[in-house]
Amino acid sequence: MKTSKLKIAIILLAVMVIGCNSSESKKVTVKGSDTMVILSQKWAEAFMKKNPKTTIQVTGGGSGVGIAALINGSTDIANASRPMKPSEVDQLKEKYKTSGLEIACAKDGLSVFLNKENPVIELTIAQLSDIFSGRITNWKEVGGDDEKIQLYGRESSSGTFEFFKEHVVKTDFSKTCQTLPGTAAIVNAVKKDKYSIGYGGAAYAEGVKDCKIKVDAKSAGILPTAETIKDKTYPISRYLYMYLKSQPTGEAKAFIDWILSREGQNMVEEVGYYPLK
Repeated sequence: MKTSKLKIAIILLAVMVIGCNSSESKKVTVKGSDTMVILSQKWAEAFMKKNPKTTIQVTGGGSGVGIAALINGSTDIANASRPMKPSEVDQLKEKYKTSGLEIACAKDGLSVFLNKENPVIELTIAQLSDIFSGRITNWKEVGGDDEKIQLYGRESSSGTFEFFKEHVVKTDFSKTCQTLPGTAAIVNAVKKDKYSIGYGGAAYAEGVKDCKIKVDAKSAGILPTAETIKDKTYPISRYLYMYLKSQPTGEAKAFIDWILSREGQNMVEEVGYYPLK
C-alpha cells in the first residue's frame, strides 16, 4: 500500500513538473516602447487566438525600460522605437556574452502635432530644433500668431524622445518642454491648447493636425503618409524594433516569425503604422 501511494505521488509530482515546464515554455513576455504597445497587443491577441496554449504578455514603460528588462532578464523581447545604444549593447555583452539580436518589425513616421486652430501648417527641421530647444519661443517667429509656444514631449526613457532629440532637436530640449507619459497624452494636450506643439508616432494623430515637415527652407513640406513613410521621403521616418538576447526559439520564435509574415505585417497598417515592404 505504501509503495503504491509512493508511486502515485511520484507520478503526480512528475506531471506537475512537466506541466510547469510546459506552462513556462508557452509564455512570452514583451516589454518596452509605449509607441509599440497598441501594435504589440494587437499582434499578441491575434497570435494567441491562433495558438490558444500560448500566452503573450505585453507591457509598455518606454524603450529604455524594455531594454533594461532584457538586460536584467525579466523579459524575452524588448520593444524599442529607437536602436539600442552602444552602452546598452555593452551591458548585454558583459552579462550574456552576446551583442543581442535586432529585428526591425515595422516602420513609423514621427509626427509633429499642431492644434487644428493654429494657422501654422509647415516647419523646417531647423525651425523645429529651434522651437524645442527654446531658441524660438513665439509663433510669430515662424509665421504664426504673436503667441507663446507651449511645448509637449516624451519622458527621457522613451525611444521617441531619444529619436526626436537625435534627429530633430540635435541639442538639449528646452526646460519649458512639458514631458508627458505617452503619445496619446501629448495629442490630448495639443488638442486642448491652440498654441502648443508636440511630437509622437503618426498613428496617434487624432483630433490634431500633422505639421508638414521641410528638410530645409527651399524644400516642399511633406506630411507623414503611408507612401512618404514607406519610401522615407518624409524626413522623420524610423524603424520599430524588437530586441532579444539571442536567436529566438520555441514560442518566441513562432511569434516573431508570425509578426514578420504577411498576416502579421498586414496588421501593422490596421493599427496606423507601416509594414516593412
